Amino acid sequence: MNINEKFIIDGIKMVEVDIPYAIPFQISGGVSYSRKSLIIELWSDGVVGYGESAPFEAPYYSSETISSAKAVLKEWILPRIVGWEISSIEDLNQIINDGIRGNNFAKAGVETAYWDLVAKKNGISLKTLIYHKLEGLGTTEEYLENNTYIYSGASVGIPEDNSYDTLEKWIKGYMEEGYKRIKIKIRPGWDLKALETTRNVIGDDFILWPDANAAYNLKEHKDVLKEMDKYNCTFIEQPLHHDDILDHHNLDKMIKTPICFDESLKSERVAEQIIEIDGPRIWNIKIQRVGGLYEAAKIYSLASKHGVEVWGGTMPESGIGGASILALSTFAGFKYPACIEPSSRWYGIGKDLKEMIMDSDGKIYLKEEVGIGEINKDNYEKYGKIVYEKYI
Repeated sequence: MNINEKFIIDGIKMVEVDIPYAIPFQISGGVSYSRKSLIIELWSDGVVGYGESAPFEAPYYSSETISSAKAVLKEWILPRIVGWEISSIEDLNQIINDGIRGNNFAKAGVETAYWDLVAKKNGISLKTLIYHKLEGLGTTEEYLENNTYIYSGASVGIPEDNSYDTLEKWIKGYMEEGYKRIKIKIRPGWDLKALETTRNVIGDDFILWPDANAAYNLKEHKDVLKEMDKYNCTFIEQPLHHDDILDHHNLDKMIKTPICFDESLKSERVAEQIIEIDGPRIWNIKIQRVGGLYEAAKIYSLASKHGVEVWGGTMPESGIGGASILALSTFAGFKYPACIEPSSRWYGIGKDLKEMIMDSDGKIYLKEEVGIGEINKDNYEKYGKIVYEKYI
């Protein structure tokens, strides 16, 4: 397939959005009451590509925040894009990474917007473009197989009232809605009883895993992490330090429950190191965390060559950011139900910037659209304000 990726960016707009959550979302590090994001628009000859930068407001998941991402985008990334001719997606990645360490969430907004722009300029879907890039990366045939939908799993936060009754009520509701997996957020003091409560609701065989968001210490919490074995969890997601590899590798040898990397998996380079030390072979791929869709594709392609099982994670983003991980997660290497959930779960019906709908079987279908498709312009204007724009 001949795809043109070479375009001049003749306009850029950054829009800060603030969409209230239907219920507060609390993880081990903090709580959010709304989805504050930065939507990046890249313009070329009247065509616009949309991307999203979606860190939390406070630096409890990563070192980035909405404020820091906004500053880096305004001062460093966006000025080097507008007015320039970009030759390819790879070239765009080189431009935004040259001399700018870290700041992956900020980069992801621009990077995913360029993918959308390229797909729209070529009149193809985002998934078609992803397939083309995965082929070029040498992804195995098995991992190039794909579907038209993903299975959605519920990501259950820690109740603000710290009530197991509230947790039980939430989980019963999610089971009735058709989710194919339950993931619960845990932290020291909210773990074993929370897992027991969950198992009592969902039964012994339903897919369950806890997500610690790096809340535990190997020396201090080794025993409680071992106790989690009795709950038959699919794996434990990122129990230890947010940039650790070695302790996770050691923990993986100490307990029966497999370990899954999330926060630590920031790049293809880190993924290669995990392979080299024979570390855990279950990975969460988050486009925001790794700095864009191309880096995510590289990690996925690497996983295909080493038998690593992956699954799709979100922050969660709005439907604009969610469109990229939804498209990628339809590929066969994504072995577990994703954290991609319907818009109604996070914001209520009809309030997202791009609606995602789950059916009663827990499936979210990927529509055949050009690029990421149409967005809800009314909601975009209602929840958004322009914080940067520049044109040539």
